[in-house]
Amino acid sequence: MLNRRYLRTKVMQALYAFFQSEDDRMDIAERNLLKNIEKLYELYIYQLSLLIELVEFAKRRMDENKLKHIPTKDDLSPNSRFIENRFIKQLENNKIYQLHFNQLKINWSEDQDMFRSIYQKIKESKVFNDYLSAEESSYSSDKKIIVSILRKFIISDESLQNYFEDKNIYWADDYLTVSMMVLKTIDGFNEEDDDLYALPKLYKNEDRNNPDDDKNFVIDLFRKTIINADKFEKLIAEKTTNWEVERIAVVDNILIKMALVELLEFPSIPVKVSLNEYIEISKGYSSDKSKVFINGVLDKLIDDLKADKSIRKVGRGLIENN
Repeated sequence: MLNRRYLRTKVMQALYAFFQSEDDRMDIAERNLLKNIEKLYELYIYQLSLLIELVEFAKRRMDENKLKHIPTKDDLSPNSRFIENRFIKQLENNKIYQLHFNQLKINWSEDQDMFRSIYQKIKESKVFNDYLSAEESSYSSDKKIIVSILRKFIISDESLQNYFEDKNIYWADDYLTVSMMVLKTIDGFNEEDDDLYALPKLYKNEDRNNPDDDKNFVIDLFRKTIINADKFEKLIAEKTTNWEVERIAVVDNILIKMALVELLEFPSIPVKVSLNEYIEISKGYSSDKSKVFINGVLDKLIDDLKADKSIRKVGRGLIENN
């Protein structure tokens, strides 16, 4: 479910915290890194649960309106298309979702004001009223309105972002990433899927006996960057003779070291992939000049490492194809 750029970014953040800390316990830092990544799956389940609770809130509102002292015709015979949303029922009955929901003990009872605010905005929107008034009702239209609600009212809602940040400080950075995961999950469902339909796992290629398993990738990248830090520091210093090492941005230094680990220790990852990934990550986490600096240093190092045959790639990542 998580792509490798996201995992590289999480490793970079953990390495930054480790190198800036006076604590040299790599094992503790590694556990914290994995726990941080695994917490993201909790946010994923929370967001799925939020969609279900939103429909439940709408149902409760309809039931309350029927009990008014003087109910209107609409109160007594409301349009029930939304509360009978077929996709939401399918998700709610999913066994894997139910397992995680129960483990997390998710309870929205104290957050009804937040749902009231969101639902009111949804009710007033054109896309929602078009959905309710459409002549044809289908599983596809039910799925489409949930996607629209997520895109227009959930992802951009600051109160929701603050709500989740209060639950976990790291979730503020992960909110958009998880929202995209939820959208992808919704897209993957089909009407004929039963309650055993498998929700995506946190890591792709999840097999601890497989060297290409993404969790192995995270652990190895983290450990080997720390273990080889001093050696890589010397390599970087040789290619930055006009710079004092202390003047190189900490994040830039870490990204170059991580790239070197991939170049030397991960034979199945093409050279160009590693180079491009760390340049892209630098755009969001370092200075404007970092892209050029990191690219220049790595280009020089790659030339030397290829020349002395230190880089050995196999399969799809053969050096001669990079």
